[in-house]
Amino acid sequence: MRIQIITRRWTLTLGLGLALLLTACVVPVVTTPASSSPQPTVTEVRPTPATAATSQKLVLYSGRSENLVGPIVAQFQEATGIQVEARWGSTAELAATLLEEGERSPADVFFAQDPGGLGAVAKMMTVLPEDILNRVDPRFRDPQGRWVGLSGRARVIVYNTERVNPSELPADIWDFTDPKWKGRIGWAPTNASFQTMVTAMRVVWGEEKTRQWLEGILANEPRTYENNSAIVAAVGAGEVDVGFANHYYLYRFLREQGEGFPARNYFLPGGGPGSLVMVAGAGVLESSTNKETAFKFLRFMLSPVAQQYFATQTFEYPLVEGVSTHPDLPPLGELHAIQIDLADLADLEGTIRLLREVGALP
Repeated sequence: MRIQIITRRWTLTLGLGLALLLTACVVPVVTTPASSSPQPTVTEVRPTPATAATSQKLVLYSGRSENLVGPIVAQFQEATGIQVEARWGSTAELAATLLEEGERSPADVFFAQDPGGLGAVAKMMTVLPEDILNRVDPRFRDPQGRWVGLSGRARVIVYNTERVNPSELPADIWDFTDPKWKGRIGWAPTNASFQTMVTAMRVVWGEEKTRQWLEGILANEPRTYENNSAIVAAVGAGEVDVGFANHYYLYRFLREQGEGFPARNYFLPGGGPGSLVMVAGAGVLESSTNKETAFKFLRFMLSPVAQQYFATQTFEYPLVEGVSTHPDLPPLGELHAIQIDLADLADLEGTIRLLREVGALP
């Protein structure tokens, strides 16, 4: 069974400014064994007559890439019989599209890769049922109940193991403004996760200190990449010594290239904005006429099956209690993550403006 794709024919007219601002089968599901066992096992989850449905449809706007979440969306479709029409794009452009479409939007669910994207359109979302919200810790959902986190993603420093001794790495991301890092840093200013981290800097540090950090990094002449994957590849290739990325991209390289891939993650112990743990999450559009089906989708994404998928296939942190983290990852509770209300990270517009003012974006 295939997921239907809505082609990208929309034009970002009114939304262009905001977009720039916000710049079948049954699939195998890997379940995590007890933490004492390092090897995941593979089981197959099949739909049951009790869960099968017919002639239902869900329109999904997904800011998460198809290669990451397409298999679990396909499994939802297979398990429930609900047809999914998915529009794939960046979180920022889909948020802009939703704002442009307003109540005319055909979307039922917005699946965003970061809380900033969710916050940008939170006013368009309906309050979720308590049984959905209560499946995750309150810090991983909207205080007003309009979206819920589905998986956790930590900001890290990825470093080249042949060029950098971990003892050389600082405790706080601020210290990468030191001139000793000149010509050694990779970053992705257009990437939504990076922008969310900068938003966290603005919340915690304030505008002026965040500006100083950006100017300090620019003074160190960082190499610019399109996304996190490109940063990890560049670090592994020795183009740069360190890069600002999300934690899970490294594990895909290790899976494909083996333990000899010369890069590893460094979780900043200082507890500042560089240690931010974000969520990828979703909400249901208030304009949806298909809310019960949309709620089914969220319940499925918070089920053990889907949470194990995120843990073992995309190497993200499951957010539902009782679901094991991948054995190669440090437990979420052991990270020195900054304590911040994720709902405060909605001002992407202000972050983009600052990035432009300092010259990080055109």
